[in-house]
Amino acid sequence: MYFRIIIVFMLTLFFLCPVAPAQGGVKLPEPEKKGKVSVEEAIQERRSVRDFTDTPLTLKEVSQILWAAGGKTVDGITGPTRAYPSAGGLYPLEIYFVAGNVTGVEPGIYRYDWIEHSLVIVKEGDYRAELAAASWGQRMISEAPATIVIALKSEKVMRRYGQRGISRYISMDAGHLGQNVHLIVQSMGLGTVMIGAFSDQEIMKVMGLRKETPIYIMPLGHPLG
Repeated sequence: MYFRIIIVFMLTLFFLCPVAPAQGGVKLPEPEKKGKVSVEEAIQERRSVRDFTDTPLTLKEVSQILWAAGGKTVDGITGPTRAYPSAGGLYPLEIYFVAGNVTGVEPGIYRYDWIEHSLVIVKEGDYRAELAAASWGQRMISEAPATIVIALKSEKVMRRYGQRGISRYISMDAGHLGQNVHLIVQSMGLGTVMIGAFSDQEIMKVMGLRKETPIYIMPLGHPLG
């Protein structure tokens, strides 16, 4: 009898009490909404950067980049939305942040929570070398202080648009997101490059992905030279 009461009590606590956030999560500072470089200047100067210094990224820089990648904005019609457009408003892309040399962020793999503008820990440790190896040895990934990995939840698109959504709309979404990152990074005096050459299965293994497919990798850092 007492055993049953204890079990019921524990199940009640499990379902009714809020789950504590994962250890190692990071609340990001509020991003700036007005910059010192115009959109035109950022477009003009945008370039792919493959060589980085060992200067760490700051938490403020990470905040600004991830907000531009897919953070919360307001479009004036539907209320809260995100920084890039998505077919049907589905937003099937997940943004992961692989930190190696970032002030205020322990090395690890994080998922970007766009609603809370925070980093949620997925795996602890510095995985830059493993990520580079899974990308066929592209050294810029291991040398950059951090990397963004964009992954796809394909079922969200398949349910509404079928195969057409996978073959056409996903590349549009990824392009919107990637260009946002490229331009904000350029405006901040930082650098990145878009990488699509990697082993899907090996990246999934490194990142701990199960139902998501990696589609873009973008190392981030201070340009060398």
